[in-house]
Amino acid sequence: MLPVLVVNGVTASGKTAAAVEVAQHLGADGVPAEVVNADSMLVYRGMDIGTAKPTLAERGGVPHHLIDILEVTQTASVAAFQRLARAAIADCRNRGVVPIVAGGSALYMRAILDEFEFPGTDPAVRGRLEADLAELGPAVLHARLAELAPQAAAGILPGNGRRIVRALEVIELTGSFSPVLPQAVYAIEDVLQFGLELDRTTMDARIEQRVDRMWQQGFVDEVRGLIPCGLRRGKTASRALGYRQILEYLDGSCTEDEARQATVSGTRRFARKQRGWFRRDPRITWLPAGEAAERIRDAFRLALDPS
Repeated sequence: MLPVLVVNGVTASGKTAAAVEVAQHLGADGVPAEVVNADSMLVYRGMDIGTAKPTLAERGGVPHHLIDILEVTQTASVAAFQRLARAAIADCRNRGVVPIVAGGSALYMRAILDEFEFPGTDPAVRGRLEADLAELGPAVLHARLAELAPQAAAGILPGNGRRIVRALEVIELTGSFSPVLPQAVYAIEDVLQFGLELDRTTMDARIEQRVDRMWQQGFVDEVRGLIPCGLRRGKTASRALGYRQILEYLDGSCTEDEARQATVSGTRRFARKQRGWFRRDPRITWLPAGEAAERIRDAFRLALDPS
């Protein structure tokens, strides 16, 4: 069976470019390869600049899966993403194509690659809790969660209303909720995981450069144009880094420069969390970002022919 290649890395580390380069290298060797997106924000149509969505030119002729499949009003859940990504991986393998999974948080990667089951959901319970969230605010619900499950509450920020609601829903439906990820055991055969190594100083500089470039490309106008499409109603889309900050600017809650600076600092915080999550997974082989593509190709060849 063809291995599944996985490219991990923090924001702005060059995951997409590396995945495309690996696919092109393999194609030159006569082995077709396609990219399976694992970034939950790239699924939204119209959210292009702020997500650094690869253009057709940047995709280099390599087919990409799970990009532009949802409207901004729809909710991208980890469970749904798991199902779609695994289907895309299976489809590639059935056609004799190497799947290259790229992007996303450690949670999404773990959900796609590992034995990872999700508790069920109940629309009535979820609706009632979301109404409480809208009326009372996340702090009140977080206090409620702390009474029911102190350990779960300790692992969720008091302002993260979506995660608080989900934890309360699971507790009501199952009687318990654990914020700890399950043990790392692959649910998919023959996985080769790689990470793009980037020092913190370079990472911070790249993030600021990327945000500046987004603003120059018309990020504010992109957000403004998505409002009539229902961006504000999107439970996940409206909270994406940069989009949330620009919506606050357009609402008059801050200046444009404050929105840009908040996007930079928020992205840096997220990248640090990404680094910590990925570093805890010993199955990832870390490579210098600039050399990753060729070394991943070499690892693929070795996996096919260990002799």
